[in-house]
Amino acid sequence: MQHAWREGNRVTLLPEASCFLPAMFEAVSQARYYVLVELYLMESGKLADQVCDVLMSAARRGVNVYLLLDGYGAMGLGSAERNRLQQAGIQLRLFNPIGFHSLARNLSRDHRKIVVVDGKVAFTGGFGAVDEFLDAWYEVAVRMEGPVVADWETLFRRLWRSRLTRAEKGNLTTTGLATQRPPERYPDGVSGRVVSARGYRYQAIRHSLYGRINQANDRLWLCTPYFVPTFSLRRRLIKAARRGVDVRLLLPGCEHDHPGVRYAGQRYYQAQLKAGVRIFEFQPTFIHAKFVLVDNWVSVGSCNFDHWNLHWNLEANQELESETVADDVRALFERNFAVSQEVDPAAWAARPWGQRAREWIYGLMDAMVTRLK
Repeated sequence: MQHAWREGNRVTLLPEASCFLPAMFEAVSQARYYVLVELYLMESGKLADQVCDVLMSAARRGVNVYLLLDGYGAMGLGSAERNRLQQAGIQLRLFNPIGFHSLARNLSRDHRKIVVVDGKVAFTGGFGAVDEFLDAWYEVAVRMEGPVVADWETLFRRLWRSRLTRAEKGNLTTTGLATQRPPERYPDGVSGRVVSARGYRYQAIRHSLYGRINQANDRLWLCTPYFVPTFSLRRRLIKAARRGVDVRLLLPGCEHDHPGVRYAGQRYYQAQLKAGVRIFEFQPTFIHAKFVLVDNWVSVGSCNFDHWNLHWNLEANQELESETVADDVRALFERNFAVSQEVDPAAWAARPWGQRAREWIYGLMDAMVTRLK
C-alpha cells in the first residue's frame, strides 16, 4: 500500500460513543451490498449484543457481512454470540489466534479499527465492542466518504486473506469477499491519506508523525491513553517546545484501565515540563482516544504512539490536511483541556517520594517488558 494522498474526501469528526455508535449503526442499517468490520476488542456484553444485532439484521436482508476480530482481543466474546453471528450468515474470521508457537507471533496483534459499508463510507478511531465504551471511556472516531474509503477497504481485504487469519470454527458461510465497489469523489472534499503500520517491520505511522513534529510551526497537540513514548518521540517533543512550538499532551488522569502504565509514563513528565511542554490530565473519565493535531495536519486512528504499539501491532490511522478539519480538532482539544487538570511544573518537581517510587517501579517493569522485543 502506497499511503497516497487522496483529494475529494468528506470527513466528520465523531467524539464520544453517543456520536459515533449511532452513526456507524445507521450506516450499516443502510447497507445494500456489503459490510466489513475489523476490531481488536469485542467482548460479550450490551455493546457486543448491539453490534451483533445490527450486523445480523444486515445479513438477513441479503447484505454480505464480514467480521474480522483479533484472536486475543476477542477471547472475551462467548460462543453464544459467535454462533448467533454465523447462523445469521455472517462470515467470522480471527487474526492470529493464540497458539503454541513463538512468543513474538503471539505478541503480534491486530489493533486496527475499521468499518466499511458498500465501499462508500468508512469509520476508524480507537473504538471496540466492549461495554466500557458505552459509559466509562472517552473515545473519538471519524467518518469518511471519498477516495480514502478504498484504501481502508484494501487494508481489510488484505488481512482477511492473510495466512495468519483463520475462519472461526463452525463457519457456515465460506463464500469469497464481495466485489469491491468504487467510492465517490467530492469536489468540495479535503485531502487525506490512510497510513498503516505492521509492527517493527513497517512503521509508516511513526515516521509520518516524526516528520510532522520536525516541521511543526505553531502547535503540536497529542492525545494518547498510554503515554510510554519512544526516546525519539520524547526528544522531538522537547525540541519542538524549545523552538517555540505550542506543545501540549492530553493524557488520562486517575481514571485509567492500566494505572501502572500511567505511572511508567509519568517518569517522563519532568523532562517534558522543563522543556516547556504542557501536560493535561483528563478528569471526567478514562480517555481512550488517539488523535494528533500539528498545525493543519490531523491524525486519528488506532495507534497509541507508544513503543509497544509501534513495535508489535497492526495499526492504521486516517491523516487529513485541512484547515476546516484542523479547526474542528482544535475545538475538540480545547473542550478536553477545559475539563483536564494541567500539571504544574513546580508542583511536579516537588512531588512526594511515594509518587517517585511508583514511577521507578513501574518504569522498571516497563523496561523489562520492552526488552521482550
